[in-house]
Amino acid sequence: MAPRILAVIEARDGAVRKISHELLAAARELAGPSGAVDALVFGAALPSGADALPAFGADRVLSAAHPDFARYNPDGFSATVASLGAGRTAILFAATATGKDLAPRVAARLGLGLASDVTGLALVDGAVIATRPVYAGRAIQKVRLRASPALVSVRPNTFQPRARDDARTGGVEPVSVPAFEARVRVTTVKAPEKAALDVTEASIVVSGGRGLKDPANFKLLEELADALGNTAVGASRAVVDAGWRDHAAQVGQTGKTVSPGLYIAVGISGAIQHLAGMRTAKTIVAINRDKDAPIFKIADYGIVGDLFEVLPRLTEEIRKVRSEK
Repeated sequence: MAPRILAVIEARDGAVRKISHELLAAARELAGPSGAVDALVFGAALPSGADALPAFGADRVLSAAHPDFARYNPDGFSATVASLGAGRTAILFAATATGKDLAPRVAARLGLGLASDVTGLALVDGAVIATRPVYAGRAIQKVRLRASPALVSVRPNTFQPRARDDARTGGVEPVSVPAFEARVRVTTVKAPEKAALDVTEASIVVSGGRGLKDPANFKLLEELADALGNTAVGASRAVVDAGWRDHAAQVGQTGKTVSPGLYIAVGISGAIQHLAGMRTAKTIVAINRDKDAPIFKIADYGIVGDLFEVLPRLTEEIRKVRSEK
């Protein structure tokens, strides 16, 4: 029997999120050329970008529309996903804040196990094999999911979205939303007055570690980020644990996985926990005064020097170049 995969799509503010394209890439890889991939979208109305999902790997787009689905509804979402599980080879979620809440709820409803934070997927003899890092990235675990459907949450920035040449252009198919009791209801979402660019969404990430010596010195990274443009400021676990930066900025095994076009590591030694979250960046630049720092082993470019001298100079030169254009 050909594999049948259900990918649970995420939307925010009425639009499909980038992570959903990555999720479809994972689903397509698992389904293979003969399998089928369904993309399930939620909303009070169809989210913007849902009609483009076939271009990223979906064979069908399934719409679960409900007045209570304008925002994440854990009871309604989990009931709907569980109702669509019969005959599926696997159900894929994104390992985001929403996915980490939703996937276990679906697992509980179906009485099945869940492989979380997965970085690789394969189908062997009818069973899904999920690959995931454990022990802060020091080991790789392979889990065989014999039950059907296999439930998996996929780590962001591990599967590269791919456009399909043979994308279907069919319409969106509605699905029935089963009756559910909404025990939790979101009434208001309050965002910060000035929301910082998320490290998982930025094309450039500049991260700082304990080498900055003081939280006030993160202003050097913020100035560099401003000069570069479309740049997020990240942090190592040591910095976050010390209370210098919010956990939302943490890059690493216990933080966020990023895969930007350019990653600049400043004053970060390169512990394996941190490397697990950024080693897939297209270009890595390391700035550290210790020439033997592990970060230099994976860096494409390295600057051995005092970051307090290097960063202001680098920021100044970037501003000059950009002003000349």
